[in-house]
Amino acid sequence: MSELGEWIERYLDERRRENVSPHTLRNYGADLRQFLEYFSPPGAEPPPLNSLDVAAIREWLGDLHAQNLAAVSMRRKLAALRTFFKFLVREGQVPRNIPKLMRTPKAPKSLPQIMTAEQTNNLIDAIPEAENLNRPYPRRDLAIFETLYGCGLRVSELCGMRIDDIDFADRSLLIRGKGRKERVVPFGGKAEAALCTYLAERAPVEPGERAVFLNHRGRPLGDRSVRAIVKFYSTYLAGDNTLHPHSLRHAYATHLLSDGADLRSIQELLGHARLSTTQRYTQVSLEDLMAVYDKAHPKA
Repeated sequence: MSELGEWIERYLDERRRENVSPHTLRNYGADLRQFLEYFSPPGAEPPPLNSLDVAAIREWLGDLHAQNLAAVSMRRKLAALRTFFKFLVREGQVPRNIPKLMRTPKAPKSLPQIMTAEQTNNLIDAIPEAENLNRPYPRRDLAIFETLYGCGLRVSELCGMRIDDIDFADRSLLIRGKGRKERVVPFGGKAEAALCTYLAERAPVEPGERAVFLNHRGRPLGDRSVRAIVKFYSTYLAGDNTLHPHSLRHAYATHLLSDGADLRSIQELLGHARLSTTQRYTQVSLEDLMAVYDKAHPKA
């Protein structure tokens, strides 16, 4: 293996020991290996680490742009490279973090499509009645929807939930979010009922398994499986195959804001590090208000 390839694998091993989420690790690994492939075409050896200068990184970014790669994807690949070079600097392999000198491609400011409260509740309420879909674990699936929407969780946070994280007395969850930061999130009566019903039939393959949501083998459910579950029900019950777990998180935040919750509280509930991230939902609500104004105001 080349010098560059060896250090990429060392870096990924370290991130794995840091308990980085499997989804993040998978993406970073794919991005860094693509970077390696760009500098090692068939029959050629990758350049030594100390030769990867500004010109080389700019050439790589230019190639991504020529492939018409979306700005969001380019930003993610550059972020992966920056953290990798930060590791190399710490290990004394390169003198400075060259990718940090590169300008981050601007991503288009697009607002998420948000389901209304009525649409969201209609979708979730239809799950117990959808017997014709012949799903093997409808009570688990309902608990997934109620928890995603009732608590505004990321899919990785849902998959990381443990039995001991649920406090039914206080109706709260202990959530470990990005960067292993912990927060406490309340849940309502519907989520409580769905979780209780599901947990009564939960059957782990190992008696000591503490993950809340399990697959058909009795092992922890993965994020891909949760995405597939959400897509399945939204396609067949709502006729929309574009919904994903984050759609329910967006709906959670927007509906809280529409009903009078303040931004700081929503920021805490979502586990956002920056208030600017939470402020996206004010833009969504403003669009809704403008639509109401245009429809109802005589001077609109």
